[in-house]
Amino acid sequence: MRQKLLAVTAISLLASAAANAQAKLVEKVTRQGSELVIPYEKYVLPNGLTVIVHEDHSDPVVHVDVTYHVGSAREEIGKSGFAHFFEHMMFQGSDNVADEQHFKIVTESGGTLNGTTNTDRTNYFETVPSNQLEKMLWLEADRMGFLLDAVTQKKFEIQRETVKNERGQRVDNSPYGLLSEVMAKNMYPYGHPYSWLTIGYIEDLNRVNVNDLKNFFLRWYGPNNATLTIGGDVTSKQALALVDKYFGSIPRGPKVENMKPMVPVLPTHRFASYTDNYARLPMLVKTYPSAPSYHQDQAALACLAQILGQGNNSVLYQQLVKKQLALNAGAFASPQELSGSFIFQIIPFPGKPLSEMYYLLNNALDSFEKRGVTDDDIAKFKGGYESQMINGLQSVSGKVSQLAAFNTFTGNPNMIGKLMKMYQAVTKEDVMRVYNKYIKLKHCVTVSVLPKGADEKMLVAKDNFTIDTTGYTPPHYGYDGLKYVKAKDKFDRTKMPGNGPNPVVKVPAFWKKDLNGGIKVIGTENTELPTVTLSIKIPGGHLLESNDMSKAGLASFFTDLMNDDTKNYTAEAMSRELQKLGSSVSVFSGNEDITFQVQTQKKNLDATLALLEERMFNPKFTPEAFERFKKQNLESFRMAKTQPTSIAENVFAKINYGNNHILGISGDGNEETVKNITLADIQAYYDNNMTSQGTDVVVVGDITEAEILPKLAFLSKLPNKAVTIPAIAAVPAVDKTKIYLVDVPKAAQSEFRVGYVTGMKYDATGEYYKSGLMNYNLGGAFNSRLNLNLREDKGWTYGASSYFSGGKQTGEFQFGAGIRANATDSALIEVMKEINGYTEKGITDEELAFMKNAIGQRDALRYETGFQKAGFIGNILEYNLPADYVDQQSKIVANMSKAEIDALAKKWLNSGKMNVLVVGDKAKILPGLQKLGYEIIELDSDGKPVEKKAF
Repeated sequence: MRQKLLAVTAISLLASAAANAQAKLVEKVTRQGSELVIPYEKYVLPNGLTVIVHEDHSDPVVHVDVTYHVGSAREEIGKSGFAHFFEHMMFQGSDNVADEQHFKIVTESGGTLNGTTNTDRTNYFETVPSNQLEKMLWLEADRMGFLLDAVTQKKFEIQRETVKNERGQRVDNSPYGLLSEVMAKNMYPYGHPYSWLTIGYIEDLNRVNVNDLKNFFLRWYGPNNATLTIGGDVTSKQALALVDKYFGSIPRGPKVENMKPMVPVLPTHRFASYTDNYARLPMLVKTYPSAPSYHQDQAALACLAQILGQGNNSVLYQQLVKKQLALNAGAFASPQELSGSFIFQIIPFPGKPLSEMYYLLNNALDSFEKRGVTDDDIAKFKGGYESQMINGLQSVSGKVSQLAAFNTFTGNPNMIGKLMKMYQAVTKEDVMRVYNKYIKLKHCVTVSVLPKGADEKMLVAKDNFTIDTTGYTPPHYGYDGLKYVKAKDKFDRTKMPGNGPNPVVKVPAFWKKDLNGGIKVIGTENTELPTVTLSIKIPGGHLLESNDMSKAGLASFFTDLMNDDTKNYTAEAMSRELQKLGSSVSVFSGNEDITFQVQTQKKNLDATLALLEERMFNPKFTPEAFERFKKQNLESFRMAKTQPTSIAENVFAKINYGNNHILGISGDGNEETVKNITLADIQAYYDNNMTSQGTDVVVVGDITEAEILPKLAFLSKLPNKAVTIPAIAAVPAVDKTKIYLVDVPKAAQSEFRVGYVTGMKYDATGEYYKSGLMNYNLGGAFNSRLNLNLREDKGWTYGASSYFSGGKQTGEFQFGAGIRANATDSALIEVMKEINGYTEKGITDEELAFMKNAIGQRDALRYETGFQKAGFIGNILEYNLPADYVDQQSKIVANMSKAEIDALAKKWLNSGKMNVLVVGDKAKILPGLQKLGYEIIELDSDGKPVEKKAF
């Protein structure tokens, strides 16, 4: 069904909806004109629950979102992290849903799910085949109205550990992870709702008890503080009947008043600093208070941020990065419900003090004032925003999320057209007005982030602000006397609803065409949005470098420069033209190809393809750009050596493949190999490897075969010559399991990698595909054995998973997780126990049924967006798959037996012959690992042995 971009008609009614005697229809919005709109009907139940229904019958999919207007801003000093903590607890079962069953039920229904928390709201959402709608509403209602008796002390303790691990992974164990926390404390007054992070402080998480958490739920999680949004292949009549059944009897909660904006006023410049254990380079962050979300200045501030610090036309890029005065520099406008921030971030090259960056930033702002705002600035901003808004409507989840957010924060789901008008109305005068209002001569907070061991002379200035904790009075949120009252029903909630009739899933129809020179084209028409996505894959990439591994990373470096200047456009001019069109043209490398990726609105397709042709056939490899990218790449390698996750990925590849194998080196190369690359090598790559033979073109969007083929005629200019991808070297089998250890002192977590090179190539219907099915219950699903053990039962990790990966020449098996440091040895014992248990005792009948249901029903979600359709047909072309391979996969899943799963597990999962890598604090974890009986070999962050003697 084609979605025309038409105007809004809003009908406010006080009468009851015909479909439901209790839900009042407040508003109905339909398409009647030419403006952008998401059609919906809005209802309110007697208990205060707001219900929004959006009908879209283009795919047999529904998305359910429950957004509660509560985030960390409803917390108080000493009790931070409650909102996020409760997000975790909402997945731990309720009266009628057993522990660890929420994820299982949704996954087994062929769906996906998650929850997120920020300062101002918490949301829970599921995307499922449309026949599973009733089950999803039953689940969401059960945890809204029947949760607290299922919140046990044991669950509470486990999820507290999980949240602490999440904080360790995202904040404490991450470069610059503490920056937002330091900024918030210094930006906002003591007790301000934004003066702490959503994830909270460890000491607060340690202090909280289960009754505190229950009171938080009773105060904020009532239906009158929630918006339930349902979108997709559903009717309002159907949805409202189910909503009334499952939600209508849930009692209203305490009254919730919206909070008023609380934008801080800074009387002076504030300077703060901290030392970061994981950052290799210092960072300067300068933040100004600005307007909250949906403020009249929001659009102009977003435009100002783009002009000052986003993209290669920005002031900061031109003044600092292009001149190689800074490694990275950007500006961002971040509006939130109560206040906004306008942020500058600068990372200098090694040795440069942050005071120099502060000076350069001020100079750049002076140059902006002289330069002013241009017509091109405004045209770029408007073109990009229009495309961003339209592309956000590709999926039902995207539309539902917008409706839910608009209603939660403004009370009006129909904001998309108003926002579009606001952004399209921005003028040059508006941008300068907000610059003068929020930035020029205004006080701000400047944070200096220093690497471990850095001299204090690197600071912009010494800390000059002391947080005033006097006079703080905790807000009276009304926690006293709260009572848990359950709904009384006339039906049995203990019975989980069954499935509706199975939806008809239509695999995208596609066409294929062979062009001259060996070019193959595949396409599918998708008329839901007026957009076109185009992908051109040319043979090449990382594996070509196996002929000379001393220059590994050449293909990636080549694509850096292919994204820069051309003979007729500077990089800045190219970006400017693309942004005005709201289009993108990017070039990137893979293992066996170089890809040109295009995204555009149909109306701008011809102009965008002309720019693609320029980029593809008229590159200009300048010495200045070459040196700039080389310097940036070398610094990025050095920075990666301070990040445990990056260390784990790079070192594990070297362990698996060895020092003399191309796949033992990152596709970006490393510090040693990139130093060897010359400008002549870049030119030679272009001259020798651009080819039509073996080139694949994928087209998805609002365009027919007859329309697109003439527009691809420029590809005939590709040289018709053979480019052969070398066969990769064989990898020796792992003789026995060993532990490889990389020391990262003071690491809060240990990064785990366990696995080996299987040699198993990708296939869609053979042993590779079946091995993926075999792994699903071991480590592929949220309810897999590994994740339930390490996360849900032990609370040692934020997440653990395993998977098989495969390409055209080889493949791997890998387990990965970030594990709490003091549980490192115990976690390894459990990982091996789960692998051994799976191979020795096999899959259970219940697990087999779960896998078949989950995999067998998820096809409804696989072809919704343009990118999903492109991935599907692109796979057909790249691997020469039969048109009915999805049907073949469905039959494989349906017929998969326990014996076949068990045989595959025994064949591919031998815990005695796997590589184990642990990246963490050696002082903390080595004694425990030594007790496990494995040989232990210490490596440095490059994967080189630290000493010959093993532990």
